[in-house]
Amino acid sequence: MIFSNTPSLDLHGLDRQIATILVKEFISDHYKMGIFKVVIVHGKGTGVLKKTVHEVLKKDKLVEKFYIDFFNDGSTVVKIKQKYWQKICFVL
Repeated sequence: MIFSNTPSLDLHGLDRQIATILVKEFISDHYKMGIFKVVIVHGKGTGVLKKTVHEVLKKDKLVEKFYIDFFNDGSTVVKIKQKYWQKICFVL
């Protein structure tokens, strides 16, 4: 995986309901920790988990953008919004 030091959540073998809860908590926790790039591994399979993950990410106000990893279409890269004060700190 290209993002070897990027936090990741592996959803292999989980159902939609559990995956939804874990994705929401994962995004929220990393927003609080100030980590703004994460990877969610949903696998290729039938696409059910991928679709579920993308639906959750579209609705989450903490998510700035997300996209399928170019090298592995079984994972999604997520850019989490930065808090206002963190944007100011990066500018200074």
